Amino acid sequence: MLATLKNHPFAVEAFFNSSLVLTFAVPKEQLQSLIPECLSLDTFQDKWAFVAVAMVETKDLRPKGLPKFLGNDFFLIGYRIFVRYTNKAGKRLRGLYIIKSETDKKKMAFMGNIFTHYNYTTTDITKTHYNNSLDIISEQSNFNITISKTETDIELPNNSPFTNWKEARRFAGPLPFTFTYNKETKEVLIIEGVRLNWKPKPVKVINYTIDYLDSLQLNNHVLANTFIIQNIPYYWKQGKIELWK
Repeated sequence: MLATLKNHPFAVEAFFNSSLVLTFAVPKEQLQSLIPECLSLDTFQDKWAFVAVAMVETKDLRPKGLPKFLGNDFFLIGYRIFVRYTNKAGKRLRGLYIIKSETDKKKMAFMGNIFTHYNYTTTDITKTHYNNSLDIISEQSNFNITISKTETDIELPNNSPFTNWKEARRFAGPLPFTFTYNKETKEVLIIEGVRLNWKPKPVKVINYTIDYLDSLQLNNHVLANTFIIQNIPYYWKQGKIELWK
């Protein structure tokens, strides 16, 4: 019964006050071991794979259709790999595979671990606005991101594999689907997200420290792009399960 509950048994809705995503390009060989056998890496130029660090300020998260006052507000730091999955109908789906999830609310971690496979842990998360910049900091997780609030003519990060923002936009999360895999039963869980008014804007990163990314011991990874979206209604459909092979 508990295992079934983790499979996103009902639709969920929320409002994103903001979602800031830093996407890192990594030589594809280094991410292959981090994804399950049913998925393939979503690559660029057949060389680069991508891991994204998302900082999402979420409001009124609740089962879809329930009143807002029953929702929960929380901050999320999520680590995701860009992947592809070919479903039983032969359609190739682009999506994300989650490798770590952190939140600032114990209630969110508790409920999230009942109804998802995302293995939430709690940490301290502080968001501080200054005149020209925004800081997102977690002392417990040794996490620190600073972005510019005033930069307008924004260039791609140094050493980004992309040549322009149009290319970079294809790897701006979140993507339509998220996948989970049960190796024992060969079951793939597919969660589809539905978004409105989705217009990611490039932002300039001033500096960053991401301890979890460092712990993966990735070599030659580079910051590929950074986008932010704000004030977005969002919902996730009920999870769908299909057998792989």
